[in-house]
Amino acid sequence: MIQFLVHEKADSVGVATVDIKAGESVKGLYMDTQQPTEVQANDDIPLGHKIAMVDHNADDAVIKYGHDIGRVVSSIKKGDHVHTQNLKTKRW
Repeated sequence: MIQFLVHEKADSVGVATVDIKAGESVKGLYMDTQQPTEVQANDDIPLGHKIAMVDHNADDAVIKYGHDIGRVVSSIKKGDHVHTQNLKTKRW
């Protein structure tokens, strides 16, 4: 079962297609290549929220759907929940 989708191979986050529980090894799919991938979830990640595909440092850009969607405000590890606690839009 696919539990998250990543739009493009260059994206640094995927989107949960189901509720993900911390500690689960979750299966995903790169939509552009149809290549499967797997990540260990470090946090609970609700349906529709982002999961980190790579480690991010403060001030790094987060890429989703091939676009820069914001900057990291606190370190994010692969498998972490990416949301307002660690990602801010560059507009504000």
